[in-house]
Amino acid sequence: MENFSEMETLLKIFWYLAIPSSLIFLVQTIMTFIGADATDGLDADFDSDLEGTQGAFQFFSFRNFIHFMLGFGWTGISFYDIIENKTLLVGIALLAGIAFVAMFFLIISQIKRLAEDNTFQIKETLGKTGEVYLTIPEKKSGIGKVQISIKGSFKELRAITESETLKSGTLVKIKSVDSDNILVVEKL
Repeated sequence: MENFSEMETLLKIFWYLAIPSSLIFLVQTIMTFIGADATDGLDADFDSDLEGTQGAFQFFSFRNFIHFMLGFGWTGISFYDIIENKTLLVGIALLAGIAFVAMFFLIISQIKRLAEDNTFQIKETLGKTGEVYLTIPEKKSGIGKVQISIKGSFKELRAITESETLKSGTLVKIKSVDSDNILVVEKL
C-alpha cells in the first residue's frame, strides 16, 4: 500500500470518510449493546414534523448518516484500483452508501416486528369470560372480584353486577367497564 501523502485526492477523501465513520459506528454499536443508546439516532437538524410518525425511525438521523458514510467510504476504497472511471466509482460508492442505510432500515423493521405490546388495557376484558373470585353482591351494592385471563396472564379485577349475588366460582361475562375501571358482569 502506498504512503498516505502520495495517494490521489479522491482516495484520500474516501479514507477521510471511512475511518471516522467506522470509529463512530463502533462507538454506537458498543453503546447499543450496553444499553446506553435507546433511540435510532439524533433529532433532525431542520424543522419538520418527523416526531410522531408511524415509521420505525427517522430517515434523517446521525446514525443513518454514519451508515451512509461507512458504505460510501469503504466501497470507494475497496474498488478504487478496480474501477478506472472515477465518476462511476463515486456513483457505485453512493449506491453502496444508500444500500447500507436501506439494510439498516430492513434490519430494524424486522427487529421491531418481534416486539410485543403486553401492556394491560382494561377494555380488552369486554366480552370475555371470567370466574368470580370474591363474591359479588347484588345490584351494585358492593364490589367483588373476578379472575380473567388476558394475553395469557390471569388478572384479578374489581367487579359489580346489575343482577343477583354471584358466588365464588360462578362463570361470568364482562358486559362493560364503568368510569372507575370496575367491570360490570353478568352470569353466564
